Amino acid sequence: MARIFITGSTDGLGAMAARLLLDEGHRVVLHARNAARAADAHAAMPDAQAIVTGDLAGIAAMRDVAAQVNALGHFDAVIHNAGIGYREPRRVETEDGLPQVFAINVLAPYVLTALIEKPARLVYLSSGMHHGSRANLDDLTWTQRPWRGAQAYAESKFMDVLLACAVARYWPGVLSNALEPGWVPTKMGGASAPDDLNLAHRTQAWLAVSDDEAARVTGRYFFHMRERDCDPAARNEALQNALVEQCERLSGVKIERQA
Repeated sequence: MARIFITGSTDGLGAMAARLLLDEGHRVVLHARNAARAADAHAAMPDAQAIVTGDLAGIAAMRDVAAQVNALGHFDAVIHNAGIGYREPRRVETEDGLPQVFAINVLAPYVLTALIEKPARLVYLSSGMHHGSRANLDDLTWTQRPWRGAQAYAESKFMDVLLACAVARYWPGVLSNALEPGWVPTKMGGASAPDDLNLAHRTQAWLAVSDDEAARVTGRYFFHMRERDCDPAARNEALQNALVEQCERLSGVKIERQA
């Protein structure tokens, strides 16, 4: 059985994926933003192996979460599930002076990827909204543009695909993939979301542990356990590298590159 760490796993899709993996007999470590949410998660999933805590909006906390995970030993897979949605009415700034959407959705997966001991598999959650978006690396911090929450979210999900593809190139021995769970009625998606909630969490669990040949690939993009095309611009290796360089600059954390 595999050992999996899932960020943002106290509720929503992260909790659903954790519950599915636990029911299949895997060992799962949860992540909570704070102690109160950790207590709620422990009550809901007492069979989880452990819970690490930390608010992934801050770079110091990202580093601390990575240290907590490494202290627990090696993991077979990490699912980068934590995220914030597209309804931010204004630019919410973190303690590091970054937009919260970018910090949680992009920089946190980058920092955790760079600092957590390499697993066999990495899974990044994107969104169908990444199609048609761009990285806008000249203004990642949204200081030169008027704030648009939906656009900021879409850009962050485009960058998650860039990151997954970059890591697939940098670390040939690791399976690194991205997926879209669909627009589903979670707290983030809203009650009117039309897609099937019962399917939304299954692809990330499948990519993390399955021995199916279709899941044992890297640098791919999925929807409901089927490969689909990501936005073609996300395949641009120069753009992938440029995003990584920006994440290195903003976080002070460098990622190992083997390719």
